[in-house]
Amino acid sequence: MAAILGLIVGVIAGIFLQPDIPVALQPYLPIMVVAALDALLGAARSYFERSFSDRVFVISFFSNVITATLLVFLGNQLGVGSQLSTAVIVVLGIRIFSNVSSLRRFIFKG
Repeated sequence: MAAILGLIVGVIAGIFLQPDIPVALQPYLPIMVVAALDALLGAARSYFERSFSDRVFVISFFSNVITATLLVFLGNQLGVGSQLSTAVIVVLGIRIFSNVSSLRRFIFKG
């Protein structure tokens, strides 16, 4: 419940405050958002499976965002940033669609 409230407060704060993202972080922002969305949907899935844990969610959220950002940073340093960004997006996208599929089954199952 705290995670959902935090998400709602964060989205509302982002809409109204419109924070400036530093130029150095702007290439990583889409990857961070996708990684955070993956963690959020994974948490929703575990909630419906009755295995949700606040600690696991927080660790998953930050580890996903940091790992994805570091992979893209490494790719940029090696000169293959766009290819590695695409790989991260594909992997996280597959996980997101898998979690959405599971959520859909839970919701329509009853």
